[in-house]
Amino acid sequence: MSNRAEVLEVLNSEWDSLIGLSNQLTPEQWATPALCPGWTVHGVYVHLTAVEEALSKWWPSSADDPPPFEKIVSGYTELNALSSDELRTRFSAVVATRRDELSALDEDAWSTPCLTPVGPGTYASFMEIRVFDCWVHERDARVPLGINGDDGGVPGQMAIDMVEGALGYIVGKRAGFTEGNSVVFDITGAAPRRLCVAVSGRATVVDDVADPTVTVTTDSLTFMLLACGRIDPEGPIADGRISWVGDDELGGRVARSMKFTM
Repeated sequence: MSNRAEVLEVLNSEWDSLIGLSNQLTPEQWATPALCPGWTVHGVYVHLTAVEEALSKWWPSSADDPPPFEKIVSGYTELNALSSDELRTRFSAVVATRRDELSALDEDAWSTPCLTPVGPGTYASFMEIRVFDCWVHERDARVPLGINGDDGGVPGQMAIDMVEGALGYIVGKRAGFTEGNSVVFDITGAAPRRLCVAVSGRATVVDDVADPTVTVTTDSLTFMLLACGRIDPEGPIADGRISWVGDDELGGRVARSMKFTM
């Protein structure tokens, strides 16, 4: 997805969901440990606020101009000291600013070459990464709080898109699949998908695999939490949230090797 209107719509829906969540939290819930190690729910919103404040008024001067990550880190100290009410207001305010800034961009600006957190891309691809980041951090807060949200729809599918791009690395490097091995991920739940990876020279995402070495079945939320290193794989393996048929060793290996980002 690179269409400006589509990405903006999805990013706006993610911001709406995060603001809506923040508006219903009690002081005790703000202090709840998040899924992201070392953070509380308050810390999740500190991060999200710091990122959007750093990106506000920033524009890439060249394809090699990195985002101002140093402003994100420096913003943590001030934001961490805010009360939950102050942080909620601050996040809503910077989201309003970012909405105005992004809506003012035309298609040419949207296609500007840009160094993203995962390498060279465009400003549009950077904003798709922002959707992924917001979606994952929303789960960092919602899951431990037990407050369900919409894990599917276009935002959920866009989040899975980011993991799909890393599946060759996950299967080939982390799980150690070798020449001729293949795996199908049968993803169920809110954001269903069938993803296939085959090793032919290197592990690559392919359209289909007729006779996979192993088929892994899991729901989309568990798939994402494992890929983002949010949960210990032994839990969903034990309770059946992730299972596999075919080569048992390779199935267990890939189920335990999903983590590619933190």
